[in-house]
Amino acid sequence: MSESTQYEERRARISLQVRQWCERSAITGTHAPLSDAAAVLIAAGHLDSPTRQVLAHRRRAGRTVPSIGGFGALRLLTDEYHQVARRADSLRPGPAQLLFKYRATELGRKLQSSRSAVVMSPAHYGNGVRAMRRDRREGVHLDLEQREALFRALQRTPAPIAGTALERAGNYARGTAAERLGQAAENTPMAAVGRRVADAIGKGVDLDNDRFADSYDTLLYLAGMLFDRIDGSAVWHSEHFAIQRYQLDLAEELTQIAVDTVALRGIRTELDEALRATHSDTAREQIEARQNALKPVWDQLVDRVAALARIGDLLSRAEVQLRSVLAVNRAMSLDSRIDELIARSGDRELSAENTHHVGDQFGGVEELMLTYQSALYGDIAELTSWSGGNR
Repeated sequence: MSESTQYEERRARISLQVRQWCERSAITGTHAPLSDAAAVLIAAGHLDSPTRQVLAHRRRAGRTVPSIGGFGALRLLTDEYHQVARRADSLRPGPAQLLFKYRATELGRKLQSSRSAVVMSPAHYGNGVRAMRRDRREGVHLDLEQREALFRALQRTPAPIAGTALERAGNYARGTAAERLGQAAENTPMAAVGRRVADAIGKGVDLDNDRFADSYDTLLYLAGMLFDRIDGSAVWHSEHFAIQRYQLDLAEELTQIAVDTVALRGIRTELDEALRATHSDTAREQIEARQNALKPVWDQLVDRVAALARIGDLLSRAEVQLRSVLAVNRAMSLDSRIDELIARSGDRELSAENTHHVGDQFGGVEELMLTYQSALYGDIAELTSWSGGNR
């Protein structure tokens, strides 16, 4: 199989996987929450252009946003608060309503504490007239309103759906019961019935995969996860990929993906509401035409995230080769002692063969690195061409 054919197959496979994950609003496996850096870059997609610019200046200057232990947890806390508050409002006065109101109050206090930490931190924002003037000159000052908007945006950090504590416990119990029932029925006359009952009990329970609120959250989480994967790669920050790092501004790419995804979700929501509200066939046709016109935008966003996924996949392979380089270097550092040992045995030819073998390995690794650089060039060129049109 030719190299170009392998590249096209890999490209198609990864793109299809990203698209399927987004369509299902679920990603295979369970994954760590997004880093604070990724969460802030995605949150910038909800903010206006001046605030995004200040955040970019702050990032380049090493000015961080206060940490509260993960903004994915903030999203889950916010979702639970709204769920409990809605439930309290829907109940009749009585003990159950009081219980939900108490829980809503407790969650509200936690949210307020997180808000104060993010918005009011004197260690992260200029405190006093002189400090604020200096920050403004350097382009890193965030007004109180901008910090409030940032906190609201961080509350929407994409994160796997967890549900309430009771729902999580119920799902786990149902999933475990379904699994045990299915195992117990195997190899018995009741195997088929057992499987059907197990499927019914476990229906809708997925303990092994991350689920998300919608396809947009799925796409944004994937983009943030890939940012963390690439930015945290030792090989990405090695001299082998210095040119590629210069070509692709990962942080800016993630922000631009977030800006376009947030805008697309907002427009599609408005169109859906307009479609439900109209009773005119003509108006309905116009709205549907606009909805169809947006499909290529979604396709492009999926392709952009798929390009990041391909880069992450290539780096995983390159890291294996980098470990081989380190192993080779360690082997070469032992050459002098190996030579002494072999010289004492009178077999110098074996020493020469060993040296040549190590050198051949190193050369092969360098050649493979060039192959990875070439493959990365195509994905980065694709990403930068999309981003260039949006900036």
